Amino acid sequence: MDLDCVVRGGTAVFPERKPCRADIAIRDGRIVGLLSPGEETPTAREVIDASGKHVFPGCMDAHLHFGFAEPNEEYRTETASAAVGGMSTVISYFLNSESYAGVFEERLAECRKRAHVDFAFHFSTAADVHLEEFPSLVEDCGVTSFKYYMNFKGEEGRYMGLSGTDEGFMYDLLAKAAEFADAVVAIHPENIEVVNRMRRRAMGTGVDSLRAFCEAKPAFTEWENMIRAMVFAEHLGATIYFVHVSSARGVAEVRRFRERYDRIHLETCPHYLTHTMDSKLGSVAKANPPLRGEEDVEALWEAIADGTVDVVGSDHVPRKRAAKEKNIWQASQGFPGVATILPVLLSEGHHKRGLSLRRIAQLVSKRPAEIFRIDRRKGFLGVGADADLTLVDLDLAKPCRWQDLLSHADYTPYDGWTFKGWPVMTIVRGRVVMKEGRMVGDPGYGEYLRRPLK
Repeated sequence: MDLDCVVRGGTAVFPERKPCRADIAIRDGRIVGLLSPGEETPTAREVIDASGKHVFPGCMDAHLHFGFAEPNEEYRTETASAAVGGMSTVISYFLNSESYAGVFEERLAECRKRAHVDFAFHFSTAADVHLEEFPSLVEDCGVTSFKYYMNFKGEEGRYMGLSGTDEGFMYDLLAKAAEFADAVVAIHPENIEVVNRMRRRAMGTGVDSLRAFCEAKPAFTEWENMIRAMVFAEHLGATIYFVHVSSARGVAEVRRFRERYDRIHLETCPHYLTHTMDSKLGSVAKANPPLRGEEDVEALWEAIADGTVDVVGSDHVPRKRAAKEKNIWQASQGFPGVATILPVLLSEGHHKRGLSLRRIAQLVSKRPAEIFRIDRRKGFLGVGADADLTLVDLDLAKPCRWQDLLSHADYTPYDGWTFKGWPVMTIVRGRVVMKEGRMVGDPGYGEYLRRPLK
């Protein structure tokens, strides 16, 4: 039987074993064969020359935020940015303070019209109605991961349009999630009561600096809440996923707790691997959680290398630079990052620190697919998998420019950095959507991923 495509001559990067040369046969959007180099194959309508390239299972970013750029149009711009970064799948956080009934279908319809890559959603939970409709969110919407912000209490929640939650709500949410095998609660750990007092004192001094902002949210306010969430999860038998962990102590606490309860997953972000609170970017580098010190950067790289960190996600927020260039206390938090996950891991991780390509494939393919229940189709190179492939040129060295990243955002915290190792082609279900930094796929090709529970 004829093939649709053969990706020939590349080095396949497997999450579970050493890389090796292999030709990849594709039919009907799926991988139908891994062949020895030069092995005779059926006729293929398209042959992609991957000579000199490394072929990863399609990479994914499991931590994006829509809702900060042009309404609806950002599904096109930000999924294009994802494709430029070698991402064939994205999972974004959907924040809604009321029922998801109807609202989700509207959002889904808009995304289906525009997405360049496959996509899924995490639902944020902040109201009792979300607990009531939990079964339908799983069964009808195909969503298996739910966000809880430990910091959205009182005024911190109200400015986001939420009534504010408390740990009693978190208890009930984790109890509800525990009723569904493999449902995951993604937790933002932050002791906002301590932060509020420290922030008021810092603002009262009149100091306007990135370091002042970061020191007003010390690492204690992250890792203390992590311990509390892990205690709740163990008590209730729930699975939790810590987003954007930034501190050495946070990593250490997860290591310790996993010795007795291992249903705890850990994510960090590229900016915590490359920037500190002394960054010359000033307010442009404002994030939540904030940037830390060099010792935290080193601890996170160690946790990536030894397997403590499960996933590297971007926490992508596509705001304009103008929203950042303000007094540190008024500047917006977060920045774009979906297009620079791989360049950071390849250049700063693989080339500079010896991080294995296999480990990178685990961080941005295998583990997010497993944790978020799309591993029947995504996250591996094998017969039956979706033909999602990310072709990487390990030797390509070039400067990072925001204009090349195709986001609504008009900057990147990596402007002017030269990275060695870039994605040069993104293939989604057998179709090339990005080639050599240019979009060649059509908006609306991306497919919504319903995620089954076991």
